[in-house]
Amino acid sequence: MKPQENHSTTQRFTVVLMLPLILLSTYAIVTPAGNSVLADDYELVFSDEFDGPDDSRPDTSVWRPCQRYAGQWSRWISASPEVAFIRDGKLVCRAIPNESEPEDTAEMLTGAVETRGKFSFKYGKIEVRMRTNLQQGNFPAAWLVPVYDDNDKRYGEIDIVEMFGYDSKSSHTIHTHRSLTLRKDDIKRSQSTPLDVTDWHVYGVVWTSRYVAWTVDGQEVFRYNKIDTPEMALEGQWTFDRPYYIRLNQSVGNGSYQKMIPHTDETYETEFDWVRVYQEK
Repeated sequence: MKPQENHSTTQRFTVVLMLPLILLSTYAIVTPAGNSVLADDYELVFSDEFDGPDDSRPDTSVWRPCQRYAGQWSRWISASPEVAFIRDGKLVCRAIPNESEPEDTAEMLTGAVETRGKFSFKYGKIEVRMRTNLQQGNFPAAWLVPVYDDNDKRYGEIDIVEMFGYDSKSSHTIHTHRSLTLRKDDIKRSQSTPLDVTDWHVYGVVWTSRYVAWTVDGQEVFRYNKIDTPEMALEGQWTFDRPYYIRLNQSVGNGSYQKMIPHTDETYETEFDWVRVYQEK
């Protein structure tokens, strides 16, 4: 990936003060070292279980449609209710042929939602339970984007998980000012994990002031460390000490290579079962 309304009572936006104590007492957090720690070390600060009525929008007190930009992932984003909706207790994001909006020149309409301006966090653990289809051109993702301020406008991005075309694997990537703007790419920033992405899996990120670690079903698969040198600080090797917000989306590729050429007359679909964010007490 590159670059407030009424709260529905039938959907759950859970803040820790409203959380049933039983959840905190039974949920085990997996640390980057792969060890389970007591849940008492963490607290749930955000949760959406997508329990609204079928065909409803995701909770508008939490989520908003992403805006359309010229980028590959965002070029066909739509606010249509057909591309981001609740079904069977899950958020469904789709990419569909554009047959309903003839005034729109987009070949397809794609669903993308974010918590920009509604929820963001700095450090902690985020987990997303999701599944997608294996199709040529498939390009779904769950990711984190920075809240910019006057003190730091450098780019940063944490891709919790992405899928590419018909590859049966998940991809986990980080983008920094150094890698994206300065085009210095000598530090490993990405890792792929072979698995059946059509099955449900929990994709997570553990984010601290020293590293970002990715997990799949509770097991660490990759880690990116902060490098404490004046040169790296100046070049923006680490741009992850500010709040980030959440994005979930279904997009399609742009045909840069075979597996990412989309079939614009087909439907692409990714389901998100829940999103949960934890922070240390």
